[in-house]
Amino acid sequence: MNNQNNFILDEIDPDLAERINAGRRNLFARYAAPAIALGSAPLLLAAASTEAFAAGGLPQKVVDVLNFALTLEYLEAAFYKTGNNTAGLIPAKYKGLFRTIGQHETAHVALLKGALGAAAVKAPKVDFTAGGKYADVFSNFETFATLSATFEDLGVAAYKGQAGNLAGTAVLTTALQIHSVEARHASAVRPLIGKAGFDGAFDKPKTKAEVLAAATPFLA
Repeated sequence: MNNQNNFILDEIDPDLAERINAGRRNLFARYAAPAIALGSAPLLLAAASTEAFAAGGLPQKVVDVLNFALTLEYLEAAFYKTGNNTAGLIPAKYKGLFRTIGQHETAHVALLKGALGAAAVKAPKVDFTAGGKYADVFSNFETFATLSATFEDLGVAAYKGQAGNLAGTAVLTTALQIHSVEARHASAVRPLIGKAGFDGAFDKPKTKAEVLAAATPFLA
């Protein structure tokens, strides 16, 4: 870990930085190659954070937030997996976009599960028709794209709404990295259904209750 990275960790959480630096050779030997291969600094940070907190576990508030995020990521990953594997659903010119988004959501699931370890919740059962309301979700591209934009907007609002609960922890950095990617997804998908890539100069966060209320119809 170079001096710049040491400085960043010191600013985020001095105690965490000290524990990580004490065993940095071991951590980098174990995690650096996979993280570099995936091109993701957050993966390395999450792995190091998990290692550093292994003895006492992550604070319960952090565990709750990460499991909340993981549930949403499970939902998105399953949605794109089904959509990308459904023949004839996605027009050829958009296949690359949705394949990439699907890969991102799968990576988010892996990252959060890795950070949580044994504390990670299991993937929920899903119903992307929402009880029949969107019965053609995997046969009508417009419906599929509409739900994609809905899920991406929901993810952006959810991460923003939970940022305060992660303040002062190294995990906040990783959450913000995911948040920005979700925002890029939303900006890319929304124009496909006739919406601007943004709603205005400022995004509004959603509370956990608001997010769950929006997501519950899709959880079987």
